[in-house]
Amino acid sequence: MNEFSLKYGCNPNQKPARIYMEDGGELPVEILCGRPGYINFLDAFNAWQLVKEIKESTGKCAATSFKHVSPTSAAIGKPLSPALKKACFADDIEGLDDSPLACAYARARGTDRMSSFGDWIALSDECDETTAKLIVREVSDGIIAPGYSEKALELLKTKRKGTYNIVKIDPSYVPAPVERKQVFGVTFEQGRNNFKIDRALLTNLVTKNKALPEEKATDLIISLITLKYTQSNSVCFAADGQAIGVGAGQQSRIHCTRLAAQKADLWHLRQHEKVLSLQFAEGIGRPEKNNIIDLYLSDEESGDVLGDDVWRKNFAVRPAPFTHAEKEAYLKTVSGVSLGSDAFFPFSDNIERAFRSGVSYVAEPGGSVRDDLVIEAADRHNMVMAFTGMRLFHH
Repeated sequence: MNEFSLKYGCNPNQKPARIYMEDGGELPVEILCGRPGYINFLDAFNAWQLVKEIKESTGKCAATSFKHVSPTSAAIGKPLSPALKKACFADDIEGLDDSPLACAYARARGTDRMSSFGDWIALSDECDETTAKLIVREVSDGIIAPGYSEKALELLKTKRKGTYNIVKIDPSYVPAPVERKQVFGVTFEQGRNNFKIDRALLTNLVTKNKALPEEKATDLIISLITLKYTQSNSVCFAADGQAIGVGAGQQSRIHCTRLAAQKADLWHLRQHEKVLSLQFAEGIGRPEKNNIIDLYLSDEESGDVLGDDVWRKNFAVRPAPFTHAEKEAYLKTVSGVSLGSDAFFPFSDNIERAFRSGVSYVAEPGGSVRDDLVIEAADRHNMVMAFTGMRLFHH
């Protein structure tokens, strides 16, 4: 197949639409089910590159959840703690621990469930049955992977009444070294961003503290590869083998950092015992549970402002208050978080905000006229910071 006709482009009025190979060759994908659209394929191809690179760099299988051409999270196949399983709504999946790929997707989907609602999924390895069991019960637009087991494909084809978008990609496909796109009738051309992100990128440690454990280096690598396929400006927090907060597409870097930090804080708070012990009313769906948890964590006094009706409708037992002071105290216990930035920090305010969300390790390009002030702030908080020397803008 060297061309695939799309229903429309980004919007219904943008017709005709298609994907094709300029050289007339075969597309590197096979559509096994459904009819993916323009935005679906933008997500699919960006997401596939992300998981492919994470696996190449870390040696571990990877998964990502994409939405509107930016990842909500990305993760490698590490086992989940009991608390994280419950926080990710994956504690009832039998055999989860036996499937690293399922663990990777449970982490990626469970990081920012609100943003992942209606996501596009990418897997670095063949989709197995356990991973498919996780996917079929989530609201999702489609998936791209290098292959599917027979049982996994059978399960996925039941989703959305048999119309779920399932794409198989040739893992050996290598795109041309030059890429092009049009804007306003003008063709842009550039070399592909084939810059390799690996452990060697983290050797220029500019802070007094130079103790960078391998697992933290892996988190920094995951954050940087995630940023490579995130709409800029962007900042990514990572911990325990996954991106836990992505601040994407902001004009100001401090706004990227604040957004990513807020999402990372929510990821930590979702694993608090007060959240894990919430007793929902019978019949409350998974998306509704997630929205209520978000309200529970966002409301300063966890119910005092929202009112009794919300809790009476959604809970079997009214939740114990989770005060602002309790949340702040819990978040102050967080440390060891890694942070990547797709461009240099122009001011030290980013470091100060990151520290409040438990950041201990930082990777950024460097090159600001205020690098000395940024390093000074990192030293003040005993952080380890690497200058990578490489900007990772993505548009």
